[in-house]
Amino acid sequence: MEKEYLKDFDDFKEMSAWKISMNVSEKVFDITKKLPKKEDYGLTSQIRRSTNSIGANIAEGFGRSHKMDKVQYYTYSISSAYETLHHLRYGRKIGYFENSDVESISNKIKQIIFELNKLNKSIKNYWE
Repeated sequence: MEKEYLKDFDDFKEMSAWKISMNVSEKVFDITKKLPKKEDYGLTSQIRRSTNSIGANIAEGFGRSHKMDKVQYYTYSISSAYETLHHLRYGRKIGYFENSDVESISNKIKQIIFELNKLNKSIKNYWE
């Protein structure tokens, strides 16, 4: 399985984790359209930024040439993923988000985290 993570991609858009992150960003955008106007500079802004940071950091990491730079940006993506999980759970707890939406999006985020952790491990092992 690790060979899949060592594949030389021609573009970050080929990476499964990035593809999933774009789907998550779209889903989060959809569920936040329903939030009250008073949340525009609160939860709406925070969750959209953290979600978009997942994919943006994957793309930036892809563009880095040094292995530890790649690992660092993929780790930033993981951190943003956990931040997004927090915002989703908070939104559900206060009644803004449906449980089914939170679970569906959370499962996709967990897949991103899994893939990025495997990728980081593969990068570290490949160059050791």
